[in-house]
Amino acid sequence: MHKGSCLCGAVTFEIEGDLRAPDACHCSKCRKQSGHFFASTDVPKRQITIQGSESVTWYQSSEKVRRGFCAVCGSSMFWDPPHHDWIAVAMGAFDSPTETKLKMHIFVADKGDYYDITDNLPQNAQ
Repeated sequence: MHKGSCLCGAVTFEIEGDLRAPDACHCSKCRKQSGHFFASTDVPKRQITIQGSESVTWYQSSEKVRRGFCAVCGSSMFWDPPHHDWIAVAMGAFDSPTETKLKMHIFVADKGDYYDITDNLPQNAQ
């Protein structure tokens, strides 16, 4: 069981089972939402329980995706493609340890120019 929360604790979650290896998205939308790249893990929706869901505000950032953040403290927590059976959960919201490691970088063609990716993980332009 993995647990996590937003900064203020108004939103908490529990995930059953092991976490999939996360990826780091460097697209402009994730950078603007999170302030840097957005590291997340994909979780089957049937395996996550969210407490305090009334404090989650959903922003429809594109036709296919909505992003969930705490309405109280502003923590970015979820990336949800509603027509899929999984939801991405922000790695920064987990209580330690997660027992997983970053697997790859995506949308590196859009990454900020103020940092380099030097960890030797796979990088996808999109």
